[in-house]
Amino acid sequence: MSQSIKVMLVDDQTLVREGIKSLLQLAGHIDIVGEASDGEEALERIPNCQPDVVLMDIRMPRLDGIETTQRLAAQPGTPPVIILTTFDDHELVLNGIRAGARGFLLKDVSLESLVEAIEAVHRGETLIQPAVTERVMRGYTELTGDSKIDKEPIQEPLTQREIEILRLMAGGYSNKEISRAIFKSEGTIKNHVSNILAKMNVRDRTRAVLKALELGLI
Repeated sequence: MSQSIKVMLVDDQTLVREGIKSLLQLAGHIDIVGEASDGEEALERIPNCQPDVVLMDIRMPRLDGIETTQRLAAQPGTPPVIILTTFDDHELVLNGIRAGARGFLLKDVSLESLVEAIEAVHRGETLIQPAVTERVMRGYTELTGDSKIDKEPIQEPLTQREIEILRLMAGGYSNKEISRAIFKSEGTIKNHVSNILAKMNVRDRTRAVLKALELGLI
């Protein structure tokens, strides 16, 4: 039996929360420890519920999923967030990643995939559903007129430190914020970022993050 994982559901639609809860109870090792109907309610309840993972709707009244995720990411010791959405909007997805979401899934995802995502994020990994990644790539190409992100494999593997920094880049962290997060100088971070861009054969941070998502590196 897998370790029990405590999950909080945040969605403004009661029927959606009930549906997800009923599904996750079938997994056997997922415990729903709290629910909230918007971001403000979630921020109030999380300290008492102490979930391991938060499943967050992206569009809600009062405080949406992206702003809530951003506030959580700015606080030490808060649980990782998986954003759930029905919206085919690449810009919302990119904003969610920049806000610090560790997972991104469409609401029509299967129970098996949802449980796998919860387990992965609980282990400290990042999981973006392939269908979401494809939409981000397509939207980015349409928005910028840029050619498709290079999908060629990376010739020289990234180090564990570089992957860690790449994940923080995906969360929208600046070099200064990354330096504080991993206790390295800003100059060291700049060198790491330059190495990442060179190894990935891309010219900026956004393309690095998109290629990392495409190749499943983060």
